[in-house]
Amino acid sequence: MDPSLFYRPGALLSQQELGAARLDGLLVEVGEGYMPADLPEDAGARAAAVSPILSPGYAASGPTAAWVHGVGDTPPARHHTQRAVDHRPRIDQRRDVIAHEGRVPHSDLIVIGEIPVTTPLRTLTDLVLTSGRYRECAVWMPEMAAAFPSLVPQVQTLLAARSRMPGKRAAMSAVAALLALPAREGAQDDVTLRTT
Repeated sequence: MDPSLFYRPGALLSQQELGAARLDGLLVEVGEGYMPADLPEDAGARAAAVSPILSPGYAASGPTAAWVHGVGDTPPARHHTQRAVDHRPRIDQRRDVIAHEGRVPHSDLIVIGEIPVTTPLRTLTDLVLTSGRYRECAVWMPEMAAAFPSLVPQVQTLLAARSRMPGKRAAMSAVAALLALPAREGAQDDVTLRTT
């Protein structure tokens, strides 16, 4: 999605003007911004919606990345970001953002719109590993697995290959529960990464 088609309150139009355009059916709300009603809400639009919460050098991860990849109708209440560069950049403190300090390898990142996002496989893996620690990750984990069922066995293989990992037994139990979930209609059998 072209960034010029995504409107944030206070940039070109005030919150009241954007709200009026939404009531008139000209715009739809996507996260903390608005886009034309006649455009599909794709990964690019969702990436544009979360770009203000990302500190430089950080990527969307966990529930935030799942939402960007098309899971769920509304963005998570608490966003998750993860460091995507070698050095530790300064982060903008926000109450609704959890910044993870462990660096994501470049092979686990894709760029959607103009922001880095963890790949669907990395996103599901992170959700499984943090589901016991963060309630929102436990909620988004089965949603992501239902949307991308072909990833669940891959996550199982990745976790099983790790010899030493805190919480491995709990993570493997979570994956086993995901494998038992019924496939969702319209789920993506083959994950194709679309970058815009």
